[in-house]
Amino acid sequence: MTFASEQPVTAADKTFIQLRTDIVEGVIQAGTKLSETELSTKYAVSRAIIREAINRLASCRIVERKANIGARVVALTPEGLDQLYQVRESLEGMAARLAAQNMTDQEIADLNSLLNSHFDEVKTGESYYQEAGDVDFHYRIILGSKNSHLISLLFDGIYHLVRMYRVQLGMAGPRVTTAFDEHKHIVQAISNRDAELAEMLMRRHIWYSKSNIERKLVN
Repeated sequence: MTFASEQPVTAADKTFIQLRTDIVEGVIQAGTKLSETELSTKYAVSRAIIREAINRLASCRIVERKANIGARVVALTPEGLDQLYQVRESLEGMAARLAAQNMTDQEIADLNSLLNSHFDEVKTGESYYQEAGDVDFHYRIILGSKNSHLISLLFDGIYHLVRMYRVQLGMAGPRVTTAFDEHKHIVQAISNRDAELAEMLMRRHIWYSKSNIERKLVN
């Protein structure tokens, strides 16, 4: 799934999006050293295209470059999670507040429909996987804030790093049904145009998610 504004045009775009997906979903594991030669063979593109993709992934915070080591996928750690989710809680809380004020009635209706479509998956209680982009509840609310600076900070900055933690550690187990219920309450607050409650519920939801992921990281 790519973002609405992210239709891959060139081989470089396609490679970047595929490589990003493989990292976020753990196909290429956290902490893995990235070899341009190996990746160019795997994705059947030139090393120059791989090099460009790695540079773009570094700006997404999911790849890091270190002197004498080269590029590697970031490691998922309790310390990294704590720092990331402090920022996420603040920014997405603000996004929920603004969404309650700025989303149109149709956008809110679409958000409710999206949540209803997630229910069939969630009722089994096994997983709650949301692809990136329009089918991601959080993505819709961030866009609904209508604040271009906030949207850029989240999408261009930490969105895919957050997804690494969510997809690999946070979308299965007992947390599934409670996370879905929290989403419902957030949408209800947005539907009621209760900006203060929407922010509070979103911040609490993200804090609960962090605690859930943290338990898996330390065990």
